[in-house]
Amino acid sequence: MGLVQGFYEGAPANRLGLGADRITAYQERLRKFNPVTDLERIAKLGGRFIIPGDSEWPSQLDDLGDSRPIGLWVRGLPSQRLPSLRLLALRSVAVVGARACTAYGRHVAGQLGSELAERGWVVVSGAAYGVDTAAHLGALAVNGMTIAVLASGVDICYPRGNESLIERIGRDGLLVSELALGMNPTRFRFVLRNRVIAALTRGTVVVEAAPRSGALSTARRARDLNRHTMGIPGPITSELSAGVHTLIRNGAAIMVTSGAEVGELIGAIGSDLAPERVGPILPRDALEPPVARVLEAVPASADGAPVQRLAHYAALSEATTVQHLHELSSLGFVERHGAHWRLVRRK
Repeated sequence: MGLVQGFYEGAPANRLGLGADRITAYQERLRKFNPVTDLERIAKLGGRFIIPGDSEWPSQLDDLGDSRPIGLWVRGLPSQRLPSLRLLALRSVAVVGARACTAYGRHVAGQLGSELAERGWVVVSGAAYGVDTAAHLGALAVNGMTIAVLASGVDICYPRGNESLIERIGRDGLLVSELALGMNPTRFRFVLRNRVIAALTRGTVVVEAAPRSGALSTARRARDLNRHTMGIPGPITSELSAGVHTLIRNGAAIMVTSGAEVGELIGAIGSDLAPERVGPILPRDALEPPVARVLEAVPASADGAPVQRLAHYAALSEATTVQHLHELSSLGFVERHGAHWRLVRRK
């Protein structure tokens, strides 16, 4: 039975997979729409309408239970470069954050989008100003894949200032919405959109967010759905970092600082490991502890110090100290200056 036909014919709630209240609301709204016309319009835009049970339907959306969308409008035709939404969602990451982000947040979101796309991850966001825009652009800059989940119909470019970006995502990526064509965004629809972003992806990264932020609602929904929730730390003096820091401090998010760390957390065990971060290795790091103690005992003055004093400070015998001094001399750390030993001056 077709989904829309089921609404029109009053099919039982258990057959539609929805609660009775939602079915009643949808039946009321269906009186104002012509589904045949809408399907023709989405086809002309290079898109389609998918529902649960279709081969392209992302089954992870079923985790939303009764609040699962009854269907999704998808703009962007499948191709060799652009597989189905279901396949793209299997390796996707949501990058969300403040609309009025700082220059730091914009830079981090763009870099994160690029790094994730280069590692083969699909970057998902909401096409809003600020962090969303930077994340989408970062992925597109490296010819990566990105998905914009909209709080309006996929034929509506909102915000208007992002019209060119949204049109580009419609060509090179996917535009997704549960709202019918021609429907404009409202405050409540942004909240609805956020749950789709959280459920669709493997994990959510919050770049910047004030204590009251829509991005935090996405992160909390992701956490409730047992998705990985991550946060990018920022300056402790910034109000736009306060929400992220609270998530991390309360254990609701894991701190990440790069696309590699995100991939390691949500990727396959053993195949998405982030490179270990280590400081520069200095020549003196390879010295054995007793030899290093002798080197530490050599003063920085031009006159240096006699063997007896160096042995005292290094807590070694004079014979052992002399042996280590000659070893350090061969390595270019110290030199003999009369009866004293001193550090070799670097030019």
